[in-house]
Amino acid sequence: MIRIAVLVSGGGTNLQALINAQTNGILKSGIIVRVISSQVDAYARVRAEKAGIPCSTCQTEDEILEELRECGAELVVLAGYMHILSPAFLKACALPAMNIHPSLLPAFSGKGYFGIRVHEAVLKAGVKVTGASVHMVNEVTDGGEIVAQKAVEILPDDTPEKLQRRVMEQAEWVIYPRAVEEVCRKLSGKVFARPMRYPGRGIITGCTPSGKAMFAYFIMGRSSSSRARVFEKSGDDLIIRMTGKVSDTSLILYAPVRTLGDTVIITNGDQTDTVYDALKDGGTFESALRTREYEPDAPHYTPRISAVITPEGYRQSILKRAGRYFFEYDFTPGKGHLIHTYDHDVMKDAVLPSFEGEPREVSIPEDMETFADSLWEELDEDNKVSLYVRFYDGKTYTDKLFNKGE
Repeated sequence: MIRIAVLVSGGGTNLQALINAQTNGILKSGIIVRVISSQVDAYARVRAEKAGIPCSTCQTEDEILEELRECGAELVVLAGYMHILSPAFLKACALPAMNIHPSLLPAFSGKGYFGIRVHEAVLKAGVKVTGASVHMVNEVTDGGEIVAQKAVEILPDDTPEKLQRRVMEQAEWVIYPRAVEEVCRKLSGKVFARPMRYPGRGIITGCTPSGKAMFAYFIMGRSSSSRARVFEKSGDDLIIRMTGKVSDTSLILYAPVRTLGDTVIITNGDQTDTVYDALKDGGTFESALRTREYEPDAPHYTPRISAVITPEGYRQSILKRAGRYFFEYDFTPGKGHLIHTYDHDVMKDAVLPSFEGEPREVSIPEDMETFADSLWEELDEDNKVSLYVRFYDGKTYTDKLFNKGE
């Protein structure tokens, strides 16, 4: 389920249409987790409260960003939000955002065309047909990709108010929920619902619809030393090989995957060996990782992320400055969990923020090739280094390895 944050300013009629769609099953691939209002007295807040949806008031874009991160939003939906989001906000937000405009774009759009003003302009122009358009939000006001449109006939006795109401009833409330569902459905098929240029290193563990266990591990790099690496198989294990001369390999050269009987260990550092040795001696995944901590790469203090797969299920862990966290999951057909080192993109040279919250649930398809190719395509072209994916079928497995450097 894609986590949706809805931005509002007024009465919230489109918000209500989305709430109704969530109730009646039209909106099923996403869930509204937060309503953010620019006005403390907006009636949209009442609609949200009646639906049991947390609501907050934000006056600045920085406050909105904080709310989006706090609620774990993966999609932003504008529903009568009366402010233009700045390019700086859209870049910092790094989330897909949608809006609905009360005309057939690109007609009657851009600066100054909003609310009743659009319908006044439509009637003044003497056109015969108007409507509504759902579009993705970008730096150009009303200029993003059009997702859906629906036409509405203009009647001889129309006033701006009559036309506004009919456009809402016949177009906006019909196409917006369906368009949001379509975008959520597409986002659900991606590993990263929130696009990231640099998630760092990441682990996915899970299960295909037919019950095959699987895992994926990827590394990314911003420095020349981090990029001078490739994955290489060593039996059932995976190692990293340097492709250039690097003075310090302590945090970038390790075995990401090791196998111990029917148990597979995946980590982003030399704690792979720590877990392997502990399990071999009768210890546990958790006890092994309690002897380790985050990486000593100040000022980032990169978390150590780890996972272990057994016949019964899988566990994941993240060790960071804020503490040690462990997560345990049973195999659920078609589902998996993603954990990566960094939470969101920041400006160049800024401190990289550690992953926050619980591992993100992702969909796992039956076909390994499809999953592997799609994940490699999703990883940022400039920063991706290597990816390894393995799907199990009983005691055998199929796998695929990607190295950008070879």
